[in-house]
Amino acid sequence: MVGARDGARRQLEDPRLAKGLVKRDVVRVVTPGTVIEGAALSRGANQYLAAVLPGDARWGLAVCDLSTGEFQITEVSGDNAAGPAAEELARMDPREVLVPADSRERLVSLVRPGITLTDLERWRFDLSLARQGLLAHFGVATLDGFGAEGLTAAVAAAGALLQYLKDTQLSPLTHIQRMVTYTLDDGLILDERTRRNLEVTRSLADGGVAGSLLSVLDETVTSMGARKLRQWLLQPLARREPLVRRLDAVEHFVQHPQLRESVRRGLKGMADLERLVGRAGHGSAAPRDLVALAAAVRRLPAMTESFRDVTVPLLYELIGAIGTHDDVAALIERAIVDDPPATLEDGGVIRDGFHDELDALRRAARTGKTWIADLEAAERHRTGIRSLKIGFNKVFGYYIEVSNANLAAVPSEYVRKQTLTTAERFITPDMKEQEAAILGAEERSTALEGELYRSVRDTVAQAAGPLLQTARAVAELDALAALAEVAAVSHYVRPRIVDDPVLEIRGGRHPVVERTLPERFVPNDLHLSAADRAIVLVTGPNMAGKSTYLRQAALIVLMAQVGSFVPADTATIGLADRIFTRVGAVDDLATGRSTFLVEMQEVAHILHHATPRSLIILDEVGRGTSTYDGMSIAWAVVEYLHDHVGARTLFATHYHELTELGSLLPHVHNVNMLVKEEGDTVIFLRRVADGGADRSYGIHVGRLAGLPGAVIEQAQRILHRLEANAGGTAADEPFLPPIPSRASGVQQLPLPLDRLSPVEESLLTMSLESMTPLDAMAALHELIEQVRRRVAAAEATDRGSKVVRIKRHLPKGRP
Repeated sequence: MVGARDGARRQLEDPRLAKGLVKRDVVRVVTPGTVIEGAALSRGANQYLAAVLPGDARWGLAVCDLSTGEFQITEVSGDNAAGPAAEELARMDPREVLVPADSRERLVSLVRPGITLTDLERWRFDLSLARQGLLAHFGVATLDGFGAEGLTAAVAAAGALLQYLKDTQLSPLTHIQRMVTYTLDDGLILDERTRRNLEVTRSLADGGVAGSLLSVLDETVTSMGARKLRQWLLQPLARREPLVRRLDAVEHFVQHPQLRESVRRGLKGMADLERLVGRAGHGSAAPRDLVALAAAVRRLPAMTESFRDVTVPLLYELIGAIGTHDDVAALIERAIVDDPPATLEDGGVIRDGFHDELDALRRAARTGKTWIADLEAAERHRTGIRSLKIGFNKVFGYYIEVSNANLAAVPSEYVRKQTLTTAERFITPDMKEQEAAILGAEERSTALEGELYRSVRDTVAQAAGPLLQTARAVAELDALAALAEVAAVSHYVRPRIVDDPVLEIRGGRHPVVERTLPERFVPNDLHLSAADRAIVLVTGPNMAGKSTYLRQAALIVLMAQVGSFVPADTATIGLADRIFTRVGAVDDLATGRSTFLVEMQEVAHILHHATPRSLIILDEVGRGTSTYDGMSIAWAVVEYLHDHVGARTLFATHYHELTELGSLLPHVHNVNMLVKEEGDTVIFLRRVADGGADRSYGIHVGRLAGLPGAVIEQAQRILHRLEANAGGTAADEPFLPPIPSRASGVQQLPLPLDRLSPVEESLLTMSLESMTPLDAMAALHELIEQVRRRVAAAEATDRGSKVVRIKRHLPKGRP
């Protein structure tokens, strides 16, 4: 496991040829953000190193994947720049973050647990030094070509990151050949809560990929394509033109299954070209990496040939970006054997015939070894010593070994070299000459083979730019073909993308749930429009499918803005700038935040940041507090969204009283999840219909969950009394029968414990015994006037701010 910093020490010479101790030194420093070894990398996710420069109103952010050479920078400005910067950092999910040491405390609370924070001296973020380092690395005179001039915080972070890589890797990093500048407005923004609630890349169940949207859409056949698709899901498009281009490409693959199959077959099993080029540029590519790179390049012409007549703009551009790279492949094939050893130190990497001097050295070594091998038989015959043998070790070189019993037969020209317990070892002048020739040839051969291999690897690294361009184009083709494959197999349709803030879905389905329940999934329609139907209130029983209905709407919009076809019969998607979700119950006990506080903070975040182009998903707002508190908050939130935000909103609730907003607010519409009752049995139809629900069927769900029968029966009795009380009960009938305490026999107070109204308080304070009939009539008249004034005020409020009375709390017959 990689620690924060781990020096990688390696042997600097061949142990077989070293004299004395083998020289060793640090060749690179391994940190969590600079891992490039294949076994430590995720196939479908980038391994990012980030650098962050916080400021008062401007934050700079730079990220780099050392294994692929991807290098991006952005800058966030504004009074509250820390929030968007933290969200962007969470989206990139780096393994290590470089920060100025004096700003560490500002970053600690913004970085998720598990990410390594590495302190750097403040001067490493100096703008002048950073800019000069970037100019020197990219060989340019200005950063205008990267769109980075003027982004002072981003440039400072980028320079610090690049220098950190050079200091730790001790490598020229020739594969980092471009720096991409982007803004947060370039894509549809998904904050961390939304990514979690919608299970975009990870399942809520176990945190794994299975059960996520990514698991449904990832039909890629290469690691490059898998990473590209994941990037698209985490940063969907927010502009119509590039989105339509991507959808056109997917549609072409859907309509031409033979082309799609040809591409997928051509790419299947292809090595990770991005990371192979990355290791070559890093200087750490092994012989097998280069052979795999050449094999990958050789597969490209046959695949691109099938696109000869394709005119779809995006596909045409991608095919044009894929080079043949014949010179690189030919060099590797000429230089390196087909099945090389795992490391250069094992020898035998360079192919015979590639270099004349190496061939001569190898012949000399083979000739000498053959002479040595033949010498053993000749000496046995000449001396008559049958047990005579010739051996070799690194200390004494070649020798003739004779047992003590045969020492009398040793010829006089043998020179004693070593004495053992049971034998003696000798050398002859001819053997010494051959040994020098063999070892000299092997030493020179090993050194020359290393020089030749590094020359080949460096030549490949010099071609990193075109090779990475090809790799990125291949990755996009793979991702596009994968989206088309999913669309064709799962019967998705192309969404119609419009700029108007609408969302019109016919026969919409949840892409993940329908995989789990393909035969029982019920499609549903949805219509949202900022002009006339901005907010849809969804009511209905537990387990009826409200949450699925909400999530599938958000996922369909997300998929559409990724460039994917969507699970629906038809879909018209108005481009969204952000998707917000408030779903489920989560607490944060470590920071003292209760479930309800977290809920309210999330709602506040949405209300402060949503725009009319946003899509908002709210599920059970106000559920974490008392009924009246929660219902009041939910009511007020809906009003605020209606009057001040105007965003397309799906609002699921158990507070049936909120359905009255449908008749009070012009842009609020009610739908409910249908059920069918058969005696005591409730059948969830999973169908959405217009209108509001009036029951939750929570007791029925409790029965399905296995609550004891006694609990169910008592709950039903209490529910009946609650419902009767809501409709008005006799004055002498208690709200609930007293329930004795098992411990003390004390009577439990009836519920609910409502606060007394001013009229009721006045009645309780009256002293009827001391009042004359005229005083009593005057007091009664005053109480009636108080009630009339309250009713008039409530009606005026109804008309002005649209706050409605909850009718069941008013006396019967009162207007």
